Amino acid sequence: MQDNISSTEPGLRERKRAETHARIQAEGMRLFLDKGFEATTLDEVAAAAEVSRRTLLNYFGSKEEIVFSTKADFPQFIADAVAARPAAEPLLDMVENALIDLAERHRSDEARAVAALICATPSLHAGDQAKYERIERLLAKTLADKKGLPEHDVACRVVAGAAVSILKLATSAWLENPAQEPEIFGRQAFAALRRVAG
Repeated sequence: MQDNISSTEPGLRERKRAETHARIQAEGMRLFLDKGFEATTLDEVAAAAEVSRRTLLNYFGSKEEIVFSTKADFPQFIADAVAARPAAEPLLDMVENALIDLAERHRSDEARAVAALICATPSLHAGDQAKYERIERLLAKTLADKKGLPEHDVACRVVAGAAVSILKLATSAWLENPAQEPEIFGRQAFAALRRVAG
């Protein structure tokens, strides 16, 4: 009987940790979007999440970490979208179609609000570059794996770099013109790249 009890405890602890993590993240983002990132303190986030400041710091070392945690899965989402494409597609088509599929599934007012917050906050904007670097590395590796090429294949790295640049530009265009879907700009940018390359 004792063995059964002890075997279930880690699962319960993990669930409680996940719930606390999600609550801090949700309350932090709510406050950042309502009050502004700089105007919100960690103490306010902790109070809203009904945890102590010390508990909050066990989950997130800074306000920036709370924001970036909402984007932590994004590089893998892109890699998974590429991995789901037909292997016979040309590299550029594979990346373009994967990014368009992803944009259509994950476009929302909340996603735009978070992107605007990051763009408008210097400390977040600078830290956001690390996300793009992770995307580029993972994207190049995923393309190489999909095509059965060496991990550091030059064509895969070039296409990954171009795709990340287009992703940044499409996000900026979306923030400047919310009525236009980011995938429209993405299609235009990939078409322009093909013209230049051709």
